[in-house]
Amino acid sequence: MTPYELMAQRKAPLRLVIFDCDGVLVDSEHLSNRVLSEELTAQGWPLTIGQATDLFIGTTLRDIQPRAEAVLGRPMPDGWAEQLLDRIVDVMAREAIAIDGAVAALHGVSALGLPWRVASNSSQAEMTAKFSRLHIAELVAGRIHSHEEVPRGKPAPDLFLATAAAEGVAPVECLVIEDSVAGATAARAAGMDCLAYVPRGDGAALRAVGATPFTDMNELAAIVALAKAHVA
Repeated sequence: MTPYELMAQRKAPLRLVIFDCDGVLVDSEHLSNRVLSEELTAQGWPLTIGQATDLFIGTTLRDIQPRAEAVLGRPMPDGWAEQLLDRIVDVMAREAIAIDGAVAALHGVSALGLPWRVASNSSQAEMTAKFSRLHIAELVAGRIHSHEEVPRGKPAPDLFLATAAAEGVAPVECLVIEDSVAGATAARAAGMDCLAYVPRGDGAALRAVGATPFTDMNELAAIVALAKAHVA
């Protein structure tokens, strides 16, 4: 199924578009995984950036420490998670860049008269650094939701359900834009359609959890417009 076919087949009205942050709006996953690989390697778990990405993409920082402790067979040093977050925030504030077409997609959805929000497994501090670096802090103000606000981050549905509730819409009236299996799994568990941004590869892993891949963020507004036009 293509993204256009998915939108044409929607039965419920589209009243909210929910964007993931990393890998959808901000090209930042390689940065956080660079820091993570360095910090875990220093603790005795040697990981390349690619290995860290494969292991942790779409997860939360609070999920990483217990996994590291299980591998290492010992507790991490006191304050390790806080220091890791501080370093990631610093790197994001200096190096994060936007996904091509992402800011235009936000404006395009707004131009359609549709509300949108951002729901991420990143912390509020991380997202503040990223969006400030991209000069869109004012654009996203009041629309940001973090895993810190719910009991469970993605792949649980909690964050997407809380985001829909904040807008006052039903889950079935939402469309999620994701890039990770964890995020797509969370969207489907929440009862929401999910488009998966896949600039490279065939998106098979994302299709397997119920997402519909698309390859160009510059097309997103046109895809969303079809859903808005199809359902009054």
